[in-house]
Amino acid sequence: MNVKDKLYIVTGAAVDSDIGLAICQSLDAKGARLILVGRRASALEATHKLLVNKHHKISAFDLSQLDKIPVWAKSLVNEYGAIDGLVHSASFQGYSPLRGITAKQITGYFDVNFSAAVMLTSAFSKAKYFNANASFVFMGSAAGQRGLKGRTLYAASKAALSSMVQSAAIELASKSIRINCVAPAVVSGSKAQIQFKTLGEQQTKALIAAHPLGLSSPQDVANSVCFLLSEQSAKTTGVTLAVDGGFLAG
Repeated sequence: MNVKDKLYIVTGAAVDSDIGLAICQSLDAKGARLILVGRRASALEATHKLLVNKHHKISAFDLSQLDKIPVWAKSLVNEYGAIDGLVHSASFQGYSPLRGITAKQITGYFDVNFSAAVMLTSAFSKAKYFNANASFVFMGSAAGQRGLKGRTLYAASKAALSSMVQSAAIELASKSIRINCVAPAVVSGSKAQIQFKTLGEQQTKALIAAHPLGLSSPQDVANSVCFLLSEQSAKTTGVTLAVDGGFLAG
C-alpha cells in the first residue's frame, strides 16, 4: 500500500474519534501527508501530536456549512496543492425513534453524513483540484445496508451515501477518480461503549453476538480505508466494503 508522500484530506480527524484517529495514524505510518479536518482545532492538534511525522496540516472547518465547502476546498488546494484523495470519516450518529423525529434531526444526520460527502466530491473532483488516480473513500455503515430499530435517520443517511458512491463512481471514472465506501458495523472503542450504555446489558449482548467474527477494531476499518486509497485497489470503484465481523451475513 504505497501512499508515501501522497496528500490526503481526512475529515473527522479529531483525537476523540476512534476511527478517524486510527485512519490518520495508519496513513501517517505509511508516509502520507495529511490535512486533518474537524470542527475543533484543539482536537485536531491533539491528533497531530500523536502522529510520528510532523508535516501534516490542520484545517478546522464545520462541514455542516455546506455552501462554504467549495470556497474552503479551493483555499486548501491553493495553499497545499492538488490532493491524491480524501477520506470523509466525519459522521453524525445517534438514535432517532420515529415517535420523536424532528425536521432538525433529519437535517443534522443528512448534512454531515450525506450532503457534505456530495459537496466534497463535487468540490475536489474539479480540474486541478486532484492528482491522477485520486481515490475518495467515505465512511458508511452496516446500518445503511440493514434496518435497525431506532436508527432510521442514521441508517437512511448511510444508505444514501452508498447510493451516491455508485453513481459518482460512474461519473468520475472518466477522470480516473475512484470512489468507494467502507461500512463498519459496531466498532470497538469509546463510541461503542456509549452505545452499549444506551442499549442496556441484554440488548448489548445480543448486538455483540450478531457479529460472528467479533467486533471490528478502529484499526480494522483503517486497514480497509488504506487499501481503497492505495494502488492495490486500482480497479475497485463504486463499492461499499463491509468491515462488520459478519454482521450483514446474519
